Amino acid sequence: MSIEIIDLHSHVIAPDASAYPLNPMGGKQSDWSRERPIDGAGMLQAMALAGVSKSVLVQASTCYGHDNRYVQDCVAEHPQAFIGVFSVDMVSDLAIADIDRWINAGLSGARVFIAGHTAADKSVRLDDPRGFEAWRYVEAQGIPMCVQIRSDGLDQVETLLQSFPKAVVLLDHFARPHLEGGAPYSEAQALFKLAQYPNLHFKLTTHNVRESLLGQSTASDFAQTVVQAFGADRIAWGSNFPASKGSLSEHVQEARACLSSLKTSDQEWIFSGTAKKIYPKLTHA
Repeated sequence: MSIEIIDLHSHVIAPDASAYPLNPMGGKQSDWSRERPIDGAGMLQAMALAGVSKSVLVQASTCYGHDNRYVQDCVAEHPQAFIGVFSVDMVSDLAIADIDRWINAGLSGARVFIAGHTAADKSVRLDDPRGFEAWRYVEAQGIPMCVQIRSDGLDQVETLLQSFPKAVVLLDHFARPHLEGGAPYSEAQALFKLAQYPNLHFKLTTHNVRESLLGQSTASDFAQTVVQAFGADRIAWGSNFPASKGSLSEHVQEARACLSSLKTSDQEWIFSGTAKKIYPKLTHA
């Protein structure tokens, strides 16, 4: 029996820069969005070739900041294939109004971006109390919140998990833990400590798949360790295409190889089941 594949983390870039002007977070456009952009039509083609049934389009914050219109337009044009996640400034006085705007426009989840390859502002904290009103709002509304942060900021994630225990939180890229030392991944204990919070979910992306092969680590060790720690029903695969190099088909093949040692039911959760649990619209679209 074939396993359905849903991509929980992909990005689209508009071909028309006049209609969707650049306004990258941190003031610098990401290299990938300039060198290998994929628009909505290109994403559909890539999905068909890769055998991906649906894709969650995550706002490219290092391209458009909090202007989520292109993601919104792609979702509106192809609701059978896409759902969307918008970027929001959680400490803004307009945060709740912005969240309502994008949810009412048809998007399905929010994202707060703290640190990535291109943008990293150490003066910005995920657990800034000015954002707590907005966090209370997404918790009450059941709006899934994606968090882009590196592993050195996981204490901030824990503060939010303790403060908002019913919030549905997704950690992008597993926060890029250090895996080179191999199992039991002692350098990633800050990540594994978060297993105690049942409202936290994890995106296993191409970054993690490739980094699981570095140093003393093996893909099998990594897959088995994270499933044992968190449960497959809290882990979902995302390509990070096209930000991560290679075709979407290559990303899928790499993920299949990484997870091949897991039992079929665990692979089903990671490739589609967890995504549907977090975003029920994926079941009905």
